[in-house]
Amino acid sequence: MTRFSRSKNPIPLKDLAGERNLFRSRIFTAAILVVSCFLLLLFRYAHLQIQQYDHFTTESDKNRIKLQAVPPTRGYIYDRNGILLADNHPIFTAMVNLDDISDLDATLKALTPVLDLSQEDLDRFTSRARVSGKLNPIALKIDLTEPQIARFSERKQEFPGVSIQTKMTRFYPHGDLFAHVIGYVGRINDKEQATLDKVAYAGTDLIGKIGIERSYEDLLHGTPGYQYIEANAHGEVLRQLGKTDAKRGNDLYLSIDYGLQKIAQDQLAGRRGAVVAMDPRTGEVLAFVSNPSFDPNPFIAGIKSDLYAQLRDSPDQPLFNRALQGLYPPGSTIKPFEGLGGIHFGLIDWSSRIFDGGSFHLPGDSHLFRDDAKRGHGIVDLDKAIAVSCDTFFYVLAYRMGIDRMHEWMTQFGFGSKTGIDLPGEKSGLYPSQEWKRERRKSNWLPGETISLGIGQGYFLASPLQLAMATSIMANQGNHVRPHLLLTTKGPINYPINNKPDGKINFNGVAEDWLHMRDAMVGVVMHGTARRISYGLSYQIAGKTGTAQVVSIAQGKKYNESALNHRQYDHALFTAFAPADAPRIAVAIIVENGKHGASAAAPIARAMFDYAVLHMDKDPIKPEPAPVDSGLMTAGQPMQQVVAPASTPKPQPIVDSAGDE
Repeated sequence: MTRFSRSKNPIPLKDLAGERNLFRSRIFTAAILVVSCFLLLLFRYAHLQIQQYDHFTTESDKNRIKLQAVPPTRGYIYDRNGILLADNHPIFTAMVNLDDISDLDATLKALTPVLDLSQEDLDRFTSRARVSGKLNPIALKIDLTEPQIARFSERKQEFPGVSIQTKMTRFYPHGDLFAHVIGYVGRINDKEQATLDKVAYAGTDLIGKIGIERSYEDLLHGTPGYQYIEANAHGEVLRQLGKTDAKRGNDLYLSIDYGLQKIAQDQLAGRRGAVVAMDPRTGEVLAFVSNPSFDPNPFIAGIKSDLYAQLRDSPDQPLFNRALQGLYPPGSTIKPFEGLGGIHFGLIDWSSRIFDGGSFHLPGDSHLFRDDAKRGHGIVDLDKAIAVSCDTFFYVLAYRMGIDRMHEWMTQFGFGSKTGIDLPGEKSGLYPSQEWKRERRKSNWLPGETISLGIGQGYFLASPLQLAMATSIMANQGNHVRPHLLLTTKGPINYPINNKPDGKINFNGVAEDWLHMRDAMVGVVMHGTARRISYGLSYQIAGKTGTAQVVSIAQGKKYNESALNHRQYDHALFTAFAPADAPRIAVAIIVENGKHGASAAAPIARAMFDYAVLHMDKDPIKPEPAPVDSGLMTAGQPMQQVVAPASTPKPQPIVDSAGDE
């Protein structure tokens, strides 16, 4: 029989009621916690959806809706007859919105083979990106080709923030013909970006660099507009939500005549030189040629470094504006002005005579200043001195006048000062004085320097533009007009133009003296140094030939042309106006190393005068019509065409092999 022992510590029975109460309290606590969390989420949701609705709606719209600048259309530039000289045409441009790109370096690296980006493209873009804000897209590459667009289109989903847009850009339909007048536009650089009004130039990539494009940038540029667009996550435009239209720039009408410009350049073809033609009555510049020239179109999108190097390093300097910045000894072209100066100071009159034996020397000095005619011209008065360009007469006159009176008189014609033409970069030239030499050369003026100055040599330097203005003053009988290119402007900006004569030469002679000098200059063409261009004239030309030495000739030595390099030949000059009795055009022409003004420069003037006097007003030369290409990808054709009439005269070069100047 088994016996069971009783435990000293019996197991207690479960407290079922207590466990039930504990479970209920935990359930209640958990329920309160869950409800509290739910209420907290509900409160937060209400806060975000109601109280913060405007804020987050705005943030959302920033990702979806963007404000973009709409660049204005640049104003057109025309010649005086409405021939289009500076056009706008559409091109495709790769644009980058920095706000939509997380890794710019990686994006640019991936885009390089797609868009054929050069290091110059990348450098220009990164430079612009450093100073631009993130609100407006920045141009990465201008004027994309069809293959580049096709490659980008295949992979555009890989490049959020990058898009291809159609934009208007400049085009110069006549290439190098007006490059030194109109200039060109180019991409905005760092220096310009730092000083530009960012609101006025929002969305704009191009700005005037030189010429009329720069002078009248404020008129041509216009005012940008803005558009609200809806875009997707890749930055692609889905739709336009609103727009403020841009205001296009003013159109400019220049005083330049296409036909006269074309004749001047054609006549200079193959030679270095410059031609400036003005209307002496108004100061309107009718032709402004510097040859050789250059095509401005490659500069718009950014000229390639190798092409720019060719232009920059060419010995013919096509980028150099000879008409505006070229400074040359004016040679004998200044003799009519100096002759009137002798009359002004009472040193000579029209009956004053000297004997020219072929040279002149200062009293007590053995140095000879030689005349172009070895045996001289015999008895010479002022009329003959102008017609045959007698150096000895003007040696004597310069000696009598002295440097101080010469400076006082000649500077009235604008020598030594800027003309004030509406082009940037003009050079002032030099008409020396005793003070100038003391300050610049740290030495005193020498009597022999006055003699050289009397025939337009020595320190005397003038631009073709200055010579054209001085010739216009002569044609205008002492009335001073300022050369200008802007004839009128049309557009939203009111721009008053004042081109009235602004003074008169202080002259102690009489009005007949101006007319007498005009007749003396007519003698240059009819029976003097420029007589070869008088053949077949139906009107009168008043002119003056000139030759400017490039290398000096030592005392006692002869000019030996065969021993010189062709770039050491004398410069050839000619200044003139026509018709002589009622001048409508005045010209100044220089042909570098052309040897003689009569043979190299005067025939150019004859061709220009024949057109200007006989044809320009009633039958102006116009450009030939070009085939119209409607494709957006072809840069090259103006959007407006002007057709040349079949009867347009084509002046022919005049061959002249004679003339001492």
